[in-house]
Amino acid sequence: MEKEIFHFFTALVEKVAGISFSPGKEYLVESRLTELALSLGYKDVKSLYQAVIKKGIDHKLINDIIDALTTNETYFFRDYHPFEVLRIHIFPELFKKKVDEKRINIWSAACSTGQEPYSIAMLLLEYFPHYLQNYKISILATDISKKCLEKAKMGIYNQIEINRGLPVTFLVKYFKQEGNHWHIDEKIKRFVKFERINLLEASKKLFERFDLILCRYVLIYFSEEAKKRVIVDLWKMLNSGGYLFLGGTEILAITFPDTIKKILNNTICYYKK
Repeated sequence: MEKEIFHFFTALVEKVAGISFSPGKEYLVESRLTELALSLGYKDVKSLYQAVIKKGIDHKLINDIIDALTTNETYFFRDYHPFEVLRIHIFPELFKKKVDEKRINIWSAACSTGQEPYSIAMLLLEYFPHYLQNYKISILATDISKKCLEKAKMGIYNQIEINRGLPVTFLVKYFKQEGNHWHIDEKIKRFVKFERINLLEASKKLFERFDLILCRYVLIYFSEEAKKRVIVDLWKMLNSGGYLFLGGTEILAITFPDTIKKILNNTICYYKK
């Protein structure tokens, strides 16, 4: 892939979405953009690039490019331990704190194809059904990828996706098989609201505050500047007494005076005083 073309598309994606591609990722970028170029009627990435230079780039094409270059690796109950921490420590604490307000807001940021927010919903329905009768629980699930969100809203998964992380008891209880695919129960889907949000613009789009934010395994793809910008916004949108979870290999790029780092069952999370 020509250096000029690689730089053009990767600079565009970093500017719009914060996702950074270092030199050495040329093959990855070319392979993903080649598929997009062919689907749009161009013979290769170079032809797509030449057309963009000549005609300019519209909003739809920018979204298509971001979709093509976004990594959407996810699965149900990913890493398992954070969900055990939610079950044993976080949710009991939040239900106790919110006994008067009886409202808990949860945000699954960069939710990809929906496995994370649906996992949270199943966890709540399975272990805290008595609270759900009196508490208003909202789960907002956001992603920048339109394609991922369309799949997430449908709540339909193939056998490979089902086999990754989903306990058999939950499969039997909360899914219905139709042919080669599994449909998640409507009572789980009703918990989750999906919305297309660019993390770089989240603070301008979202005006609610959250008691629990999960932003896992997405900031590893961001430039350092974008990463810090997102962390600042996430922390602003987290309620006092709330928790922020990052991916298992991620650390907080910036710390704040009201930050307490907690290690619960080998899982790191960040508590806002």
